Amino acid sequence: QVQLVESGGGLVQAGGSLRLSCAASKSIFSFRTMGWYRQAPGKQRELVTAITSGGSTNYAESVKGRFTISKSNIKNTVYLQMNSLQPDDTAVYYCHSVFYSGDNAWGQGTQVTVST
Repeated sequence: QVQLVESGGGLVQAGGSLRLSCAASKSIFSFRTMGWYRQAPGKQRELVTAITSGGSTNYAESVKGRFTISKSNIKNTVYLQMNSLQPDDTAVYYCHSVFYSGDNAWGQGTQVTVST
């Protein structure tokens, strides 16, 4: 079973940047899509962004122009570059993958806190 391990979360002031990483325990060539979700306290988990094996991306409207997803097939890692962070971006960020088999996997989550 694949494992996804997130890193890079932390505390940052509004307007700052963070880069999250999601390292997979197997080749990401077997993943149809990989993405980032987030869940703020008292709210439902929401899709932030995703990238397909072919490199196509999509973003939630709230992060367009500020967040960028990318991947390294060599390192089996997906990244989330977050710029111009705002307090509303505070949440636990989860890495998610969908395999060509239809199975999916979640990481354990990493906390991002944006202070005013």
